[in-house]
Amino acid sequence: MEWFLGQSPVVQGLLATLFTYLVTALGASVVFFVRSVDQRLLDAMMGFAAGVMIAASFWSLIAPAIELSSELGRNAWLTAATGFISGGVFVIASDMLLSRAGFMRDKGNSFKRSLLLTAAVTLHNIPEGLAVGVAFGSAAVGVAGSSPLAAIMLALGIGIQNFPEGVCVAMPLRREGSSRMKSFLVGQASGIVEPIAGVIGVICAMAVREILPLALTFSAGAMISVVCSELIPESFREHKRIASLGVIAGFTVMMILDVALG
Repeated sequence: MEWFLGQSPVVQGLLATLFTYLVTALGASVVFFVRSVDQRLLDAMMGFAAGVMIAASFWSLIAPAIELSSELGRNAWLTAATGFISGGVFVIASDMLLSRAGFMRDKGNSFKRSLLLTAAVTLHNIPEGLAVGVAFGSAAVGVAGSSPLAAIMLALGIGIQNFPEGVCVAMPLRREGSSRMKSFLVGQASGIVEPIAGVIGVICAMAVREILPLALTFSAGAMISVVCSELIPESFREHKRIASLGVIAGFTVMMILDVALG
């Protein structure tokens, strides 16, 4: 931990988002060993990740953005609302664009279906990578309420939810008859954008302090939209109680770490 904290913010953001990508690849690698994974475990993990991301959206992103907006002499609530809505609309618009690509769902072409699913997960991973990068960048420039620990926990939460994402992309391909290697390569590909977005987020956060409130709240809005559109519906489909316990546990852990230790 001391070695990690001694690195530059850009390196920290890169390493953290490389971790989230590697967890995606780890989830996809399950196809080399089994043809299915216990859905209860996946639901619990997705629920836990949803709880972490909900808590992080406020304590690690929105609260520091509001405080920094006040320091910069801006209208805090308007800045936070603008960034939050923009992030949420970005994810919703991405989903709508992909839905319009429904012609790619031709039942006779598994490659097109795989491409569509990978594109959906990839688009959601861009704001997640940005959120981690911005969190490390805001901690580096001393934004009140931000800390390296909070950024690390945010990366951990995103990493946890990336594992079932990797599984959920790769496993259907394997069941349809794709080779293990092809299933793995498609599954892990969705996470490649996170390190790129993470580094961009760190650099932007450190270079232009004035845009930090919008960047922080944009990331928060995007993450809440991902939680509502993907994690909650998917994890609550079969095992609502297990998923609910996961959400409560994830939220509580992130809240304690942010409030007590952050």
